[in-house]
Amino acid sequence: MDPDEFRRHGYALIDWLANYMETVGERQVMPGVEPGDIAASIPATAPEKPERFEDLIGDLDKVVMPGITHWQSPGWFAYYPATTSGPSILGELVSAGLGVQGMLWSTSPAATEIESRVTDWLVDLLGLPAAWRNRTGPGGGVLQSSASDSTHLIHVVARERATAGQNDRPAFVAYTSAQAHSSVEKGARVAGIEHFRAIDVDENLSLDPEALRAAITADRDAGLTPLIVTSVVGTTGTAAIDPIAAISKIASDESLWHHVDAAYGGSAMICPELRHLQEGAALADSYTFNPHKWMFTNFDCNVLWVADRASLIDAMSITPPYLRNAASESGKVIDYRDWQVPLGRRFRALKLWWVLRSYGAEGIRHHLGEYIRLTQAVAAKIEQHDHLALTAPVHFGLVCFHHRSGNEATDALLNEINRVPNIYLTGSSLGSERFIRLSIGSTSTTAEAVDRLWGIIDRAAST
Repeated sequence: MDPDEFRRHGYALIDWLANYMETVGERQVMPGVEPGDIAASIPATAPEKPERFEDLIGDLDKVVMPGITHWQSPGWFAYYPATTSGPSILGELVSAGLGVQGMLWSTSPAATEIESRVTDWLVDLLGLPAAWRNRTGPGGGVLQSSASDSTHLIHVVARERATAGQNDRPAFVAYTSAQAHSSVEKGARVAGIEHFRAIDVDENLSLDPEALRAAITADRDAGLTPLIVTSVVGTTGTAAIDPIAAISKIASDESLWHHVDAAYGGSAMICPELRHLQEGAALADSYTFNPHKWMFTNFDCNVLWVADRASLIDAMSITPPYLRNAASESGKVIDYRDWQVPLGRRFRALKLWWVLRSYGAEGIRHHLGEYIRLTQAVAAKIEQHDHLALTAPVHFGLVCFHHRSGNEATDALLNEINRVPNIYLTGSSLGSERFIRLSIGSTSTTAEAVDRLWGIIDRAAST
């Protein structure tokens, strides 16, 4: 494909995407295909001869779209948001076109320095400690693919810091809330941490600090070595918020690594009035959040900060001869390959940089504030409803609710809501109680879309 062909097909694809953005709200959110349907529409063997690119574009509608779940629909109220935006999409396009490998500063200085500056911006925007800025240290920020990857990585770093200079590895223990994401337990497994404790929660579904302290004491008495505790700002199930300050105090008293998983709730910290929800995070050893959830930056884009970059670099740095270069050896640059597990890395920072500049902090605060306002309005209607009740405290953009008549009625209500083609919600459970999760925050979701959804819920619950 020569530059003229690229230009022609690129224009056609931008038009196709713009049309998709205009019509996504009219589409059925969930695909109506069965397992194997998409694969059956693709030849079993690769083509020997080149195909016309027009045919490839045509297959977007013929092959791809029938099997797409429309996460960008204004009627997407399922799981959590996976936001994107025009600036992010275009930034991703440029990044792909440049095709850089940003493993070292020397392999693309712009990729490293934009990432370093953007993660510093976010330190200030989220009210995090100044010592976490790359330009000052001793901490620093880096982009990863997901909060799961960051959490897996941090468990390894905590293990390596604890075993530095030792030949034998103690029987380590990792702790988190019983409501935390499964990635925390997986991170412990990845790091070879033999023992994992899911700590009981209180009536707000937040980790119980006294239960944590008791578990640590019991493990020490049993000859085990407590290593790391992960607290959460916005759990996956109910958006519960752990008492970060109390956990930080315990982690300090017990010499544990404290990791804060703010994958969902972290974006909301751009609103100063919400920062009390992460009080104590300044004492953490690491903190992660996902701009690809609630900051209009398409997947994948995760930010990880560490309070002391030396622990991370010591755990991850291996320098074969073919990577040695004068810039790295000068000590004046960041080589982000030493801040992650893989060697190679994409130019993720470009799209995040463009989003922050295109929206401005003021614009992001406005949109998140509106989502939170809409969420609180729905929660108030549920509290006043004869047939519905809240299942959990309401935080950020998530409402968890159930039918007062029990699980069967709750499941039936969810099924009835999802009969509307361009609306989709998901359910979950707490113990034996079923509930419905209503997550507000897709880029295209409006007050009108939420009002329409409430009408559907109200009618279905009242019949």
